[in-house]
Amino acid sequence: MIKRKLFFFLIISLSILNLKGQNNIRAGAERMDVYLPVLKGKNIAILGNNSSLVNGKSLVDTLLSLNINIKKIFSPEHGFRGIADAGEHIGNYIDKKTKLPVISMYGKNFKPKVSDLKGIDIVVFDIQDVGVRFYTYTSSMHYMMEACCQAGIDFLVLDRPNPNGFYVDGPVLKKEYKSFIGLHPVALVHGMTVAEYAKMINEEGWLKGGKKCNLKYIPVENYTHSSYCNVQVNPSPNLQNLLSIYLYPSLGLLEGTNISVGRGTDMPFQIFGHPAIKNTGFSFTPRSINGASKTPPYEGLKCNGFDLRKIPSDNLRKKKKISLEYLMSAYKNITTKENFFNDNFNLLAGNNTLKQQIINNIPESEIRKTWEEDLNNFKKTRKKYLLYPDFE
Repeated sequence: MIKRKLFFFLIISLSILNLKGQNNIRAGAERMDVYLPVLKGKNIAILGNNSSLVNGKSLVDTLLSLNINIKKIFSPEHGFRGIADAGEHIGNYIDKKTKLPVISMYGKNFKPKVSDLKGIDIVVFDIQDVGVRFYTYTSSMHYMMEACCQAGIDFLVLDRPNPNGFYVDGPVLKKEYKSFIGLHPVALVHGMTVAEYAKMINEEGWLKGGKKCNLKYIPVENYTHSSYCNVQVNPSPNLQNLLSIYLYPSLGLLEGTNISVGRGTDMPFQIFGHPAIKNTGFSFTPRSINGASKTPPYEGLKCNGFDLRKIPSDNLRKKKKISLEYLMSAYKNITTKENFFNDNFNLLAGNNTLKQQIINNIPESEIRKTWEEDLNNFKKTRKKYLLYPDFE
Protein backbone atom coordinates (compact mmCIF):
# COMPACT_ATOMS: atom_id res chain seq x y z
CA MET A 1 0.00 0.00 0.00
CA ILE A 2 2.87 2.38 0.88
CA LYS A 3 4.57 1.66 -2.48
CA ARG A 4 1.29 2.28 -4.30
CA LYS A 5 0.78 5.61 -2.53
CA LEU A 6 4.37 6.60 -3.33
CA PHE A 7 3.78 5.71 -7.01
CA PHE A 8 0.74 7.97 -7.27
CA PHE A 9 2.60 10.75 -5.42
CA LEU A 10 5.39 10.57 -8.00
CA ILE A 11 2.88 10.60 -10.87
CA ILE A 12 1.19 13.69 -9.50
CA SER A 13 4.55 15.38 -8.86
CA LEU A 14 5.68 14.75 -12.43
CA SER A 15 2.37 16.11 -13.68
CA ILE A 16 2.95 19.31 -11.74
CA LEU A 17 6.46 19.64 -13.16
CA ASN A 18 5.24 19.09 -16.71
CA LEU A 19 2.65 21.82 -16.31
CA LYS A 20 4.68 24.19 -14.15
CA GLY A 21 3.13 27.52 -13.45
CA GLN A 22 -0.29 26.31 -14.54
CA ASN A 23 -2.08 25.93 -11.18
CA ASN A 24 -1.48 22.15 -11.05
CA ILE A 25 -3.55 21.58 -14.15
CA ARG A 26 -3.91 17.86 -14.94
CA ALA A 27 -4.93 16.88 -18.45
CA GLY A 28 -7.54 14.16 -18.83
CA ALA A 29 -4.89 11.67 -20.01
CA GLU A 30 -3.07 12.05 -16.69
CA ARG A 31 -6.15 11.06 -14.69
CA MET A 32 -5.56 7.36 -15.24
CA ASP A 33 -7.26 6.34 -12.00
CA VAL A 34 -10.52 7.65 -13.50
CA TYR A 35 -10.47 6.13 -16.97
CA LEU A 36 -8.41 2.92 -16.69
CA PRO A 37 -11.38 1.04 -15.22
CA VAL A 38 -13.38 2.07 -18.31
CA LEU A 39 -10.73 0.63 -20.65
CA LYS A 40 -9.78 -2.63 -18.93
CA GLY A 41 -11.00 -5.75 -20.66
CA LYS A 42 -12.04 -3.85 -23.81
CA ASN A 43 -10.64 -3.59 -27.30
CA ILE A 44 -9.33 -0.05 -27.72
CA ALA A 45 -8.54 2.23 -30.65
CA ILE A 46 -6.65 5.47 -30.11
CA LEU A 47 -7.11 8.62 -32.18
CA GLY A 48 -3.95 10.46 -31.26
CA ASN A 49 -0.62 11.91 -32.29
CA ASN A 50 2.69 13.07 -30.81
CA SER A 51 0.81 15.29 -28.32
CA SER A 52 -0.96 12.27 -26.78
CA LEU A 53 1.21 12.18 -23.68
CA VAL A 54 1.02 11.00 -20.10
CA ASN A 55 3.72 12.67 -18.02
CA GLY A 56 5.95 13.05 -21.06
CA LYS A 57 5.43 9.51 -22.35
CA SER A 58 3.24 8.39 -25.24
CA LEU A 59 -0.30 7.51 -24.16
CA VAL A 60 -0.20 4.46 -26.42
CA ASP A 61 3.07 3.20 -24.92
CA THR A 62 1.79 3.89 -21.40
CA LEU A 63 -1.48 2.01 -21.89
CA LEU A 64 0.27 -0.93 -23.53
CA SER A 65 2.62 -1.17 -20.55
CA LEU A 66 -0.46 -1.42 -18.33
CA ASN A 67 -1.84 -4.29 -20.44
CA ILE A 68 -4.62 -2.21 -21.98
CA ASN A 69 -5.66 -3.98 -25.17
CA ILE A 70 -4.99 -1.41 -27.89
CA LYS A 71 -5.85 -2.86 -31.29
CA LYS A 72 -5.11 0.04 -33.61
CA ILE A 73 -4.23 3.71 -33.91
CA PHE A 74 -5.94 6.38 -36.00
CA SER A 75 -3.81 9.37 -36.99
CA PRO A 76 -4.92 12.91 -37.99
CA GLU A 77 -3.06 15.54 -40.03
CA HIS A 78 0.73 15.35 -39.45
CA GLY A 79 0.49 11.63 -38.62
CA PHE A 80 0.72 9.64 -35.39
CA ARG A 81 4.30 10.67 -34.62
CA GLY A 82 3.60 14.26 -35.75
CA ILE A 83 6.29 14.55 -38.45
CA ALA A 84 4.26 14.91 -41.66
CA ASP A 85 3.92 18.25 -43.42
CA ALA A 86 0.72 20.28 -43.18
CA GLY A 87 -1.64 18.99 -45.84
CA GLU A 88 0.56 15.98 -46.63
CA HIS A 89 -1.57 12.92 -47.39
CA ILE A 90 -0.55 9.91 -45.35
CA GLY A 91 -1.39 6.29 -46.07
CA ASN A 92 -1.99 3.46 -43.61
CA TYR A 93 1.08 1.83 -42.12
CA ILE A 94 2.45 -0.20 -39.19
CA ASP A 95 3.94 1.81 -36.32
CA LYS A 96 7.55 0.65 -35.98
CA LYS A 97 7.67 0.94 -32.20
CA THR A 98 4.39 -0.70 -31.21
CA LYS A 99 3.76 -2.83 -34.33
CA LEU A 100 0.18 -1.58 -34.24
CA PRO A 101 -1.68 -0.72 -37.46
CA VAL A 102 -2.03 3.02 -38.00
CA ILE A 103 -5.01 4.15 -40.08
CA SER A 104 -4.69 7.59 -41.58
CA MET A 105 -7.53 10.10 -41.29
CA TYR A 106 -5.69 12.54 -43.52
CA GLY A 107 -5.24 10.58 -46.71
CA LYS A 108 -7.88 9.37 -49.13
CA ASN A 109 -10.50 9.14 -46.38
CA PHE A 110 -11.12 11.68 -43.64
CA LYS A 111 -13.70 9.38 -42.01
CA PRO A 112 -12.96 5.83 -40.83
CA LYS A 113 -14.90 3.00 -42.45
CA VAL A 114 -17.19 0.87 -40.29
CA SER A 115 -14.86 -2.03 -41.12
CA ASP A 116 -11.97 -0.06 -39.57
CA LEU A 117 -13.81 -0.19 -36.24
CA LYS A 118 -14.76 -3.87 -36.39
CA GLY A 119 -14.01 -5.54 -33.06
CA ILE A 120 -13.38 -2.19 -31.32
CA ASP A 121 -15.34 -1.43 -28.13
CA ILE A 122 -14.26 2.16 -27.55
CA VAL A 123 -12.25 4.86 -29.34
CA VAL A 124 -10.11 7.16 -27.19
CA PHE A 125 -9.38 10.68 -28.47
CA ASP A 126 -6.36 12.44 -26.99
CA ILE A 127 -4.88 15.31 -29.01
CA GLN A 128 -3.64 18.77 -28.03
CA ASP A 129 -5.75 21.34 -29.86
CA VAL A 130 -5.12 25.11 -30.07
CA GLY A 131 -8.70 26.36 -30.24
CA VAL A 132 -8.75 27.64 -33.83
CA ARG A 133 -11.49 26.67 -36.30
CA PHE A 134 -9.16 25.78 -39.17
CA TYR A 135 -6.87 23.63 -37.01
CA THR A 136 -8.12 20.32 -38.37
CA TYR A 137 -7.96 18.03 -35.32
CA THR A 138 -11.56 18.87 -34.41
CA SER A 139 -12.61 17.88 -37.93
CA SER A 140 -10.93 14.51 -37.44
CA MET A 141 -12.76 14.23 -34.11
CA HIS A 142 -16.07 15.00 -35.83
CA TYR A 143 -15.64 12.23 -38.39
CA MET A 144 -14.56 9.71 -35.76
CA MET A 145 -17.65 10.59 -33.71
CA GLU A 146 -19.78 9.89 -36.79
CA ALA A 147 -18.02 6.57 -37.35
CA CYS A 148 -18.48 5.55 -33.71
CA CYS A 149 -22.15 6.47 -33.92
CA GLN A 150 -22.54 4.35 -37.03
CA ALA A 151 -20.66 1.42 -35.47
CA GLY A 152 -22.50 1.70 -32.16
CA ILE A 153 -19.37 2.06 -30.02
CA ASP A 154 -18.27 4.53 -27.34
CA PHE A 155 -16.17 7.63 -27.96
CA LEU A 156 -14.03 8.83 -25.04
CA VAL A 157 -12.32 12.24 -25.03
CA LEU A 158 -9.35 12.74 -22.73
CA ASP A 159 -9.63 16.49 -22.45
CA ARG A 160 -6.72 18.93 -22.60
CA PRO A 161 -6.40 22.66 -21.81
CA ASN A 162 -6.85 25.04 -24.71
CA PRO A 163 -3.93 27.51 -24.80
CA ASN A 164 -6.18 29.92 -26.75
CA GLY A 165 -9.18 29.19 -24.56
CA PHE A 166 -9.16 32.61 -22.88
CA TYR A 167 -11.12 34.42 -25.63
CA VAL A 168 -13.57 34.04 -28.51
CA ASP A 169 -13.16 36.09 -31.67
CA GLY A 170 -13.25 36.23 -35.44
CA PRO A 171 -15.87 35.58 -38.09
CA VAL A 172 -18.26 32.65 -37.66
CA LEU A 173 -18.19 30.10 -40.48
CA LYS A 174 -21.00 30.42 -43.04
CA LYS A 175 -22.40 27.00 -44.02
CA GLU A 176 -21.59 27.48 -47.72
CA TYR A 177 -17.87 27.57 -46.78
CA LYS A 178 -17.92 24.32 -44.87
CA SER A 179 -14.86 22.13 -45.57
CA PHE A 180 -12.38 19.94 -43.69
CA ILE A 181 -10.57 23.12 -42.61
CA GLY A 182 -13.82 24.40 -41.12
CA LEU A 183 -16.72 22.01 -40.57
CA HIS A 184 -18.81 23.89 -38.04
CA PRO A 185 -20.50 27.30 -37.63
CA VAL A 186 -18.10 28.46 -34.92
CA ALA A 187 -15.93 31.54 -34.47
CA LEU A 188 -12.40 31.48 -35.87
CA VAL A 189 -11.19 31.33 -32.24
CA HIS A 190 -13.85 29.30 -30.45
CA GLY A 191 -12.55 29.28 -26.85
CA MET A 192 -13.42 25.66 -26.11
CA THR A 193 -11.53 22.54 -25.10
CA VAL A 194 -11.92 19.45 -27.30
CA ALA A 195 -14.38 17.86 -24.83
CA GLU A 196 -16.52 20.99 -24.81
CA TYR A 197 -16.31 21.10 -28.59
CA ALA A 198 -17.34 17.42 -28.82
CA LYS A 199 -20.36 18.15 -26.62
CA MET A 200 -21.36 20.97 -28.94
CA ILE A 201 -21.01 18.77 -32.04
CA ASN A 202 -23.12 16.07 -30.41
CA GLU A 203 -25.86 18.21 -28.91
CA GLU A 204 -26.21 20.69 -31.77
CA GLY A 205 -26.99 17.83 -34.18
CA TRP A 206 -23.95 18.43 -36.38
CA LEU A 207 -23.22 14.74 -36.89
CA LYS A 208 -24.61 13.15 -40.05
CA GLY A 209 -28.37 12.79 -39.85
CA GLY A 210 -28.46 14.75 -36.58
CA LYS A 211 -27.53 11.59 -34.68
CA LYS A 212 -25.60 11.49 -31.42
CA CYS A 213 -22.67 9.29 -30.52
CA ASN A 214 -22.19 7.76 -27.07
CA LEU A 215 -19.82 10.49 -25.90
CA LYS A 216 -17.81 10.22 -22.70
CA TYR A 217 -15.04 12.53 -21.49
CA ILE A 218 -12.45 12.90 -18.75
CA PRO A 219 -12.24 16.59 -17.78
CA VAL A 220 -9.06 18.53 -17.03
CA GLU A 221 -8.44 19.14 -13.35
CA ASN A 222 -7.87 22.65 -11.97
CA TYR A 223 -8.52 24.37 -15.30
CA THR A 224 -10.55 27.45 -16.12
CA HIS A 225 -10.76 29.37 -19.37
CA SER A 226 -8.71 32.11 -17.72
CA SER A 227 -5.87 29.70 -16.92
CA TYR A 228 -2.44 30.31 -18.36
CA CYS A 229 -1.69 27.14 -20.30
CA ASN A 230 1.52 26.28 -22.06
CA VAL A 231 1.63 22.92 -23.82
CA GLN A 232 3.89 19.94 -23.07
CA VAL A 233 4.75 19.24 -26.70
CA ASN A 234 4.43 21.05 -30.04
CA PRO A 235 0.81 20.52 -31.16
CA SER A 236 2.09 20.29 -34.76
CA PRO A 237 5.54 20.63 -36.35
CA ASN A 238 5.23 24.36 -37.12
CA LEU A 239 3.74 25.49 -33.82
CA GLN A 240 6.92 25.44 -31.78
CA ASN A 241 6.24 27.72 -28.84
CA LEU A 242 3.51 29.67 -27.10
CA LEU A 243 4.10 32.80 -29.21
CA SER A 244 3.43 30.86 -32.41
CA ILE A 245 0.28 29.38 -30.85
CA TYR A 246 -0.97 32.86 -29.92
CA LEU A 247 -0.14 34.23 -33.39
CA TYR A 248 -1.57 31.25 -35.27
CA PRO A 249 -5.22 32.45 -35.40
CA SER A 250 -4.11 35.67 -37.13
CA LEU A 251 -1.23 34.39 -39.26
CA GLY A 252 -3.19 31.28 -40.24
CA LEU A 253 -5.29 33.47 -42.53
CA LEU A 254 -2.13 34.16 -44.55
CA GLU A 255 -2.12 30.48 -45.53
CA GLY A 256 -4.99 31.49 -47.82
CA THR A 257 -2.64 33.83 -49.67
CA ASN A 258 0.71 33.62 -51.46
CA ILE A 259 2.52 34.87 -48.33
CA SER A 260 4.99 32.65 -46.47
CA VAL A 261 4.37 32.29 -42.73
CA GLY A 262 7.90 31.04 -42.15
CA ARG A 263 7.46 27.37 -43.00
CA GLY A 264 10.93 26.08 -43.78
CA THR A 265 12.58 28.29 -41.14
CA ASP A 266 13.19 28.02 -37.40
CA MET A 267 10.50 30.67 -36.85
CA PRO A 268 7.23 29.36 -38.36
CA PHE A 269 4.14 31.39 -37.45
CA GLN A 270 6.36 34.05 -35.90
CA ILE A 271 7.39 35.73 -39.16
CA PHE A 272 5.85 36.32 -42.58
CA GLY A 273 7.02 37.57 -45.95
CA HIS A 274 7.32 37.14 -49.71
CA PRO A 275 9.99 37.71 -52.39
CA ALA A 276 7.83 40.48 -53.88
CA ILE A 277 7.38 42.43 -50.64
CA LYS A 278 9.28 45.72 -50.51
CA ASN A 279 12.50 45.72 -48.48
CA THR A 280 11.45 45.94 -44.83
CA GLY A 281 14.83 45.47 -43.20
CA PHE A 282 14.04 41.86 -42.32
CA SER A 283 14.29 38.83 -44.55
CA PHE A 284 14.40 35.03 -44.41
CA THR A 285 15.09 32.20 -46.86
CA PRO A 286 12.96 29.06 -46.48
CA ARG A 287 14.71 25.70 -46.70
CA SER A 288 13.57 22.09 -46.64
CA ILE A 289 13.18 20.84 -43.06
CA ASN A 290 12.31 17.16 -42.72
CA GLY A 291 9.42 16.64 -40.32
CA ALA A 292 8.32 20.27 -40.43
CA SER A 293 8.30 21.53 -44.00
CA LYS A 294 9.86 19.35 -46.68
CA THR A 295 8.88 21.60 -49.59
CA PRO A 296 8.16 25.06 -48.15
CA PRO A 297 6.87 27.92 -50.28
CA TYR A 298 9.74 29.94 -51.83
CA GLU A 299 12.36 27.38 -50.89
CA GLY A 300 15.78 28.94 -51.46
CA LEU A 301 14.34 32.38 -52.24
CA LYS A 302 14.88 35.49 -50.13
CA CYS A 303 11.60 36.70 -48.62
CA ASN A 304 11.33 40.25 -47.30
CA GLY A 305 8.88 40.56 -44.49
CA PHE A 306 8.14 41.06 -40.83
CA ASP A 307 9.55 39.57 -37.64
CA LEU A 308 7.04 39.23 -34.79
CA ARG A 309 9.27 37.41 -32.32
CA LYS A 310 9.78 40.48 -30.15
CA ILE A 311 6.06 40.74 -29.39
CA PRO A 312 5.60 39.70 -25.74
CA SER A 313 3.25 36.71 -25.48
CA ASP A 314 1.50 38.40 -22.56
CA ASN A 315 0.61 41.37 -24.80
CA LEU A 316 -1.16 39.06 -27.25
CA ARG A 317 -2.95 37.35 -24.39
CA LYS A 318 -4.18 40.66 -22.97
CA LYS A 319 -5.67 41.73 -26.32
CA LYS A 320 -8.06 38.74 -26.42
CA LYS A 321 -8.68 39.12 -30.13
CA ILE A 322 -7.22 38.16 -33.47
CA SER A 323 -5.43 40.77 -35.54
CA LEU A 324 -5.99 41.56 -39.21
CA GLU A 325 -2.94 43.84 -39.16
CA TYR A 326 -0.60 41.18 -40.57
CA LEU A 327 -2.93 40.25 -43.44
CA MET A 328 -3.57 43.89 -44.30
CA SER A 329 0.14 44.75 -44.07
CA ALA A 330 1.10 41.88 -46.37
CA TYR A 331 -1.47 42.96 -48.97
CA LYS A 332 -0.38 46.59 -48.72
CA ASN A 333 3.37 45.90 -49.02
CA ILE A 334 3.46 43.28 -51.76
CA THR A 335 4.49 44.81 -55.09
CA THR A 336 2.08 42.72 -57.17
CA LYS A 337 -1.36 41.93 -55.85
CA GLU A 338 -2.28 39.50 -58.61
CA ASN A 339 -2.89 36.00 -57.22
CA PHE A 340 -2.44 37.27 -53.66
CA PHE A 341 -5.45 35.24 -52.47
CA ASN A 342 -5.72 31.51 -53.16
CA ASP A 343 -8.72 29.18 -53.23
CA ASN A 344 -8.44 28.38 -49.53
CA PHE A 345 -8.81 31.94 -48.26
CA ASN A 346 -12.61 32.00 -48.08
CA LEU A 347 -12.59 28.56 -46.44
CA LEU A 348 -10.20 29.82 -43.76
CA ALA A 349 -12.14 33.05 -43.26
CA GLY A 350 -15.46 31.18 -43.30
CA ASN A 351 -17.03 33.74 -45.63
CA ASN A 352 -16.52 35.55 -48.94
CA THR A 353 -16.57 39.05 -47.49
CA LEU A 354 -13.24 39.34 -45.69
CA LYS A 355 -11.28 38.99 -48.92
CA GLN A 356 -13.13 41.89 -50.53
CA GLN A 357 -12.84 43.97 -47.35
CA ILE A 358 -9.05 43.58 -47.43
CA ILE A 359 -8.93 44.48 -51.14
CA ASN A 360 -11.07 47.56 -50.47
CA ASN A 361 -8.84 48.62 -47.55
CA ILE A 362 -11.73 48.66 -45.07
CA PRO A 363 -10.47 49.52 -41.55
CA GLU A 364 -10.25 46.60 -39.16
CA SER A 365 -12.66 48.25 -36.75
CA GLU A 366 -15.30 48.36 -39.50
CA ILE A 367 -14.62 44.77 -40.54
CA ARG A 368 -15.07 43.60 -36.97
CA LYS A 369 -18.55 45.16 -36.83
CA THR A 370 -19.65 42.80 -39.61
CA TRP A 371 -18.84 39.82 -37.35
CA GLU A 372 -20.65 41.10 -34.28
CA GLU A 373 -24.13 39.57 -34.60
CA ASP A 374 -22.96 36.09 -35.55
CA LEU A 375 -20.20 36.19 -32.97
CA ASN A 376 -22.57 37.13 -30.15
CA ASN A 377 -24.95 34.35 -31.17
CA PHE A 378 -22.11 31.83 -31.18
CA LYS A 379 -21.01 32.95 -27.72
CA LYS A 380 -24.50 32.19 -26.39
CA THR A 381 -24.41 28.72 -27.94
CA ARG A 382 -20.91 28.07 -26.65
CA LYS A 383 -21.86 28.78 -23.04
CA LYS A 384 -24.25 25.79 -23.03
CA TYR A 385 -21.39 23.36 -23.44
CA LEU A 386 -18.69 24.71 -21.13
CA LEU A 387 -17.26 22.26 -18.61
CA TYR A 388 -15.05 24.84 -16.87
CA PRO A 389 -15.46 28.35 -15.44
CA ASP A 390 -15.37 30.86 -18.29
CA PHE A 391 -12.95 33.73 -18.73
CA GLU A 392 -14.08 37.13 -17.46
